[in-house]
Amino acid sequence: MSDRNERLSVFKTYKLYVGGKFPRSESGRVYEVTDSKGTWLANAPLSSRKDARDAVVAARKAQGGWAGATAYNRGQVLYRVAEMLEGRREQFVREVADAEGISKSKAAAQVDAAIDRWVWYAGWTDKIAQVVGGANPVAGPFFNLSTPEPTGVVTVVAPQESSFLGLVSVLAPVIATGNTAVVIASEKSPLPALSLGEVLATSDVPGGVVNILTGRTAEIATPLAAHQDVNAIDLTGADADLARDLEIAAADNLKRVLRPQPVDFAADPGTHRLTAFLETKTVWHPTGSLGASGSAY
Repeated sequence: MSDRNERLSVFKTYKLYVGGKFPRSESGRVYEVTDSKGTWLANAPLSSRKDARDAVVAARKAQGGWAGATAYNRGQVLYRVAEMLEGRREQFVREVADAEGISKSKAAAQVDAAIDRWVWYAGWTDKIAQVVGGANPVAGPFFNLSTPEPTGVVTVVAPQESSFLGLVSVLAPVIATGNTAVVIASEKSPLPALSLGEVLATSDVPGGVVNILTGRTAEIATPLAAHQDVNAIDLTGADADLARDLEIAAADNLKRVLRPQPVDFAADPGTHRLTAFLETKTVWHPTGSLGASGSAY
């Protein structure tokens, strides 16, 4: 009788997250993801150059609408993601613990910090313009206003070691400021990133705003660094040799590049990553005369 009650485990099939959908790699390839002890966890998609190009197309298609949304609305959307992450907290704790070979308590601390980090960036969406924009004094009858605008499509090479807190720390500021992202997840610990895609898909984030690829970092990052429709690249998760090669490739269309540097993701992130992929637009407008008194506005 007990034999009849035994059931087979339902293994999860992880897929890419591109354009709001969950495709398999067009190559049909996968690679084994293991924990710190070498125990098999899952097969993750091994993305190809074609997958990378598809992700850029999706990101470009979504960029105008996302950048055109009000900053307040983007904040609401990001906060909704944090709500859903909170609801799936236990899943992420388990995945982070397996991915990074740490205890459940340490993984829980990282997941809580990642959710808090997401809320923090959600709160910045309608405030960053007050920090980096404003009215400029000029010697003449003009208004002179500077406002921040998103750079566009940003490739994000996610941290290799910090599979969730580091991922959130580099992704959230990119989309908070109106950019769209093509994320290359940690090569050895991609599962938390793919699960984040499931959260994004069932939140209010429009399809294409975030696209998540997994596989060999160098294989995916190289065509993205050279892609003419990618406006910027964050090299946080690239090693020194790869970062140098990607920076050279990125120069071809004058991409904005954020170079890798040692980061304590548990520390206060400041506003550096919020401003890293913003452009400043300055508008001049003549003041006008109001009536016979000659007063002006």
